[in-house]
Amino acid sequence: MSRTTNTRWNRRQFLKTTAAGFAAVPLVVPSSVFGQDGSVAPSERISLGFIGVGMMGQGHERGFLGYEEAQVTAVCDVDRWRRENGKTVAEQTYAARRPGGNYRGCRTYNDLRELLARDDIDAVVIATGDNWHGAATVLAAEAGKDIYTEKPISKTIREARAMVEASRRYGRVAQIGLQQRSTAEFIKACDLVQAGRLGKVKIVYVTHAGTSADVNLPVEPVPDGLDWDLWLGPAPWRPFNGRFHRYGKPPHVVPWHFCRDFGGGNLTSNTVHAFDVVQWGLGMDESGPFEVVPPQTGDYPSLTYKYPDDVLLQVVAGKLDPQRHFIPKGWNANTGLQNFGALFVGEEGWIHVGRQGFLDGFPKGILASATEPESWHPVKNHHQNWLAAIKTREQPACDVAIGCRSTIVSHLGCIAHWTGRALKWDPVKEEFIGDAEANQLRRRPMRGPWRI
Repeated sequence: MSRTTNTRWNRRQFLKTTAAGFAAVPLVVPSSVFGQDGSVAPSERISLGFIGVGMMGQGHERGFLGYEEAQVTAVCDVDRWRRENGKTVAEQTYAARRPGGNYRGCRTYNDLRELLARDDIDAVVIATGDNWHGAATVLAAEAGKDIYTEKPISKTIREARAMVEASRRYGRVAQIGLQQRSTAEFIKACDLVQAGRLGKVKIVYVTHAGTSADVNLPVEPVPDGLDWDLWLGPAPWRPFNGRFHRYGKPPHVVPWHFCRDFGGGNLTSNTVHAFDVVQWGLGMDESGPFEVVPPQTGDYPSLTYKYPDDVLLQVVAGKLDPQRHFIPKGWNANTGLQNFGALFVGEEGWIHVGRQGFLDGFPKGILASATEPESWHPVKNHHQNWLAAIKTREQPACDVAIGCRSTIVSHLGCIAHWTGRALKWDPVKEEFIGDAEANQLRRRPMRGPWRI
């Protein structure tokens, strides 16, 4: 039994023992204290800490504040405005639900190690930039916390594998924020593809092409209230520039992803969602493509992956171009590919899936099944799936190993773009075949004291 489980058990026993000890005293104890009114007793709630409360982190925090089975008890951010805002939001939300309208139970931290040292925190939500995902997840696993990490799982291939190994070694429930795994339309689409409704799959299209680059921006003064050294963390030292981080209320989700030190551009920030759908639909959760070909070679019009059984995956810019791409029967060339979704094309037709309940197919009737997708909220479902998995100790919908494989597909595309050549990939050994330069790009040095 983990120390966090022991902590919850002690609190639970305390409440029961206290109730028994005062049985003869005429006190009125609200039934909600023991969960008898259908609510979740405080002793049974999962205590959450948030590491990174920028735009994505704030969204996650608002979501978890609405779940009775969770309690937000700590927020950590190297941006003072953001961590204080996270504390204020949590305390005001909980205060509004109390008869007296007061609540002071959320602490703030600048350094994630201080938050992770708390024995009373059961799990953490990591919504930092990609640069921190690997180190933060490994540290959280070592500290005995269950983990929800935003996509993409890592900045490098080696970090992704280290996160899987650490989560397994310490027996943690680790969910990756690829929320389509908990969403009805994607579940139905991938089930139909795997069931052979399309016949043999020939090609899959996704959108959001482009990776990051080396950049050299002018030096700007570090804003008061920002710990720039901790913001950089494992990344190489570079001077502050406002394009990397806007102090205070965040205007964008990932303003820094254009810089290779911090992320992989569109392929890791956005297309990773689509790659996850492709891996899932093709039944490749334990494998992946065996070759990736960048457009610089001239062999294909856009970034192309080769999967077993002659299946191609191509990353296109928004729409299929009849002059460059195969247009399946029944497809309107003016149709834009769904963001974060995929178009599966097979011998018997096609299925196009996206968010907010989008699901289309050809020929008519190809989507027919016993149930229709409901209008579910993907993030909410994904959160609740993780909380349920924490209680049962079962694997969540997008377990860290699944997220690892899907994120590696993004990294393969980045490395192919950076080298400018076709690369052979061994998905079992997770190494490039016969290319030393590409293999070196699977990892990057981490600035001390950070290690994985």
